[in-house]
Amino acid sequence: MPHPHAGFFARGWESRILGPAIICFAALIATSPDLIRGNSCGHDFDFHLASWLDAASSWRHGLFYPHWAPSPNYGAGEPRFVFYPPLTWMLGAAFGLIFPWKGVELAILCSFLAATGLATRMLARQAMPDGPATLAGCAALFSGYSMFTAYERSAFGELAGGFLIPLLLLLVFRDRDPQGSVWRRAFDGSAALLALVIAGAWLSNAPLGVMASYLLAAVALIVALPDRSWAPIVRASVAFTLGLGLSAIYLVPAAVEQRWVQIRQATDDPGLAIENSFLFGRHADPNLELHDVELWRVSAIAVAMIGLTLICVFIAWRRGLLRRRSWWIPLALIPVAVLLLQLPISLPIWNTLPKLRFLQFPWRWLVVLEAPLGIFFAAAIWPARRWLRVTVIAATAAIFLSITTVSALVLHQSCDAEDRVVGMLGAFRSGQGFQGTDEYAPPGADDTVIAVGLPDACLTTNPAVALAIADDGNTPEWDPANGHCDATYQWIRHKGQLAPEHFHLTANTPHAGYLVLHLRNYAAWKVGVNGETVALGASPLYASLPHRDDGLMVVPVPEGPVRVDVDWTITGDVIMGRLLSLISFGCITVLCLIERKLVSARRVNAEPRVS
Repeated sequence: MPHPHAGFFARGWESRILGPAIICFAALIATSPDLIRGNSCGHDFDFHLASWLDAASSWRHGLFYPHWAPSPNYGAGEPRFVFYPPLTWMLGAAFGLIFPWKGVELAILCSFLAATGLATRMLARQAMPDGPATLAGCAALFSGYSMFTAYERSAFGELAGGFLIPLLLLLVFRDRDPQGSVWRRAFDGSAALLALVIAGAWLSNAPLGVMASYLLAAVALIVALPDRSWAPIVRASVAFTLGLGLSAIYLVPAAVEQRWVQIRQATDDPGLAIENSFLFGRHADPNLELHDVELWRVSAIAVAMIGLTLICVFIAWRRGLLRRRSWWIPLALIPVAVLLLQLPISLPIWNTLPKLRFLQFPWRWLVVLEAPLGIFFAAAIWPARRWLRVTVIAATAAIFLSITTVSALVLHQSCDAEDRVVGMLGAFRSGQGFQGTDEYAPPGADDTVIAVGLPDACLTTNPAVALAIADDGNTPEWDPANGHCDATYQWIRHKGQLAPEHFHLTANTPHAGYLVLHLRNYAAWKVGVNGETVALGASPLYASLPHRDDGLMVVPVPEGPVRVDVDWTITGDVIMGRLLSLISFGCITVLCLIERKLVSARRVNAEPRVS
């Protein structure tokens, strides 16, 4: 009888091309709800689209890595690009230069889901032939959590974990020279690539970076113990250090500049607390009602994924397929660990391990389960008899189509008029802007009192004056007739456009007072009046500007001709981050060359000698 994992595809080009082609087609099917129904306005869709638009605009002004996003807070801006990892907003901006903005979400979903399937297939190919490995890739990209992340949450940064996690596991498991020394086994061509994967996780999504780092440490230890070798630990340690260093261009400013914003808003909200998001939780607080609805939905997905994975582990074990224990055991422990982290009993772990609470939701760990689920699913159901494989393929195809249909009907989120791409493009191009992000607000500022339609600069004698008030709880709207501004002025525009990180205006003020600028205050802004620097929050040499409840910048000005210059400055932490990333990139390059040399030497030694 042939081995149960004998391939379905013929050898040669078919096994190299057909499998990836099937996975790419499956990814296209998985994104068909977006293709048929239009963009899914999941929880983070507005946030990402605004980021893509601002990033693309910055590129047109020559800023490849911007820090300030001008459109949030209805044109007052926020330091979004300092604190949100760059890969996904850069990718979205790049796709926006190629495709219509309506197609950017579809392009990202299709690309990331295809990458999830292909990366899982690569991992599975270490232990099974092409047929079941391709099935594993398809199962991973159709897993409930990947569809939930894609459609209900529109969490594109976290969706990248679908392919980064299996690549991480692949590079930790790899052992090309089992009989070699610790150094040859550790640096067998995998360490440099593993460093890039770690950097990719941190630069895609900060919670994903936390999960990838802990997963790397745990899996390296589990692989090393039965083998009694330091090689996996050495490889993981070097890769983690270099990967973290490579991502320092983002991590260092994001860590240092947290004191300049209300970053704790990201974890202090009760709906974002770990203890309020364990499996099937219910809360008496009416503010958590919608939170509980989503929690029950994702809890059902979690139970289904974890339960199916454990059942498939048992079936594969009973079939005698789990022979490579150093490879299968770490994969089999992942669903157990993920289940533990969904239960209240794990709260001490969440409170003890550094930065783990930053994940906000325990169910985020389901992204780590996607690849193991696909692999064990394929191992459990792939039949030994060739004639049964057509039946299995047809049955799984029907399951995947059913998952897509359910995603379209249940998870796909319809868009309100203002949330549609057309509506957001109109708000962006008109300068109206969008709602801001609470955790990026200046200390003591309130996003809800930011008014729509503010002038670029408002002259007043009272720096704390409320420019607009909404009694009905809606967003305030500025009315020129309200008399709060003694005079208004506009920024100097070049060809009708503003540079994202440089603002200038000239005025002839009728009296001394304060200019309330349509720009959020932040420590990296250098403010000059008539050529003299009056404020730079990052430097203790200058006094602080007056505080406002809406966080807008207030600049004292004299009577008469005035020129105000507000320019973004490169702070010391940004320079340090860039330097660390440059050094790490150099070290990774050197490590890559060393690994290539070691691999070449091993191949030479492995060649038979002719006497």
